[in-house]
Amino acid sequence: MTREPLTICRTHAAFATLVCALLVGAGCSRAVDSPTGPSPGDTVGYSAIGASDGIGFGGTVPCVPFTECPNGTGYVQRLGRRLQERGSVSLLNLSIPAAVLSPTIEAMGRDLGRTVPANFLERQAPFVATGASVVTIFAGGNDSNILALSVRAGAGGGDVRGYLDAQIRQWGDDYVTLVRRIRERAPNVRIVVLNLPNLAGAPYAVGESAANRSVLQYISVGLTDRTNALTAQNVVVVDLLCRSDIYSAANFSSDGFHPNDAGYALMAEALWPYLLTGNAPPPPASCAARTLAPAF
Repeated sequence: MTREPLTICRTHAAFATLVCALLVGAGCSRAVDSPTGPSPGDTVGYSAIGASDGIGFGGTVPCVPFTECPNGTGYVQRLGRRLQERGSVSLLNLSIPAAVLSPTIEAMGRDLGRTVPANFLERQAPFVATGASVVTIFAGGNDSNILALSVRAGAGGGDVRGYLDAQIRQWGDDYVTLVRRIRERAPNVRIVVLNLPNLAGAPYAVGESAANRSVLQYISVGLTDRTNALTAQNVVVVDLLCRSDIYSAANFSSDGFHPNDAGYALMAEALWPYLLTGNAPPPPASCAARTLAPAF
């Protein structure tokens, strides 16, 4: 690659440093009132798992991790306000900037010299509210960038496709483990996840070579396929991959990777109908957005 947009985690290094301090004794396991099948007027226990997206990084009002942020412009904060409008909500936002899904990707990122302060499996799932009625998850952005960087560093050698296929399978298995751990902690929870857009179509990747965009496409679409497979685990999967509007530059912040306020509003609108009903249609099996870059 001629430049380093995939090292986007450096953009929020200051947040990551703060998170490293907050992770010790963070007090994230407070109990939350959470009835099963909430009705209007009930308290909804909402736990959010994510990375910098969960704190609204790139929006006009990003949030400091693990703090109350009622005016935040990220999708988690927008959903919290909408839930509050229909009754009341106890929001536990576990999102950690620069976090990834699994210990495997965390170790890979650190080996590549990236700031990766945490992974969802070890630093977020154990702190989901035990009475949570709904959990949202958005995973794969940072993971895709780290896997792409590993290819740049020579991983896979002469069999990059085989290497990536193995990493994508492992990532999918780890996602199933994440779902299981959340349900062990909160048995009555509804889990609603967003799949991943084709990152080769995001503004930060536009200036990359065709070969590098092809690798990023292969990874991000592969991770979305594994996310979509979670429907077999009774997880509600909300589609971003095949939404044409999600790729508009007008929905991205200046770094070309994180959403801006408009992008976070789209994410919140995509999730909102299914938080309480869970009746999401299955993600499309195919669409033009799967091939925004040449195949490799």
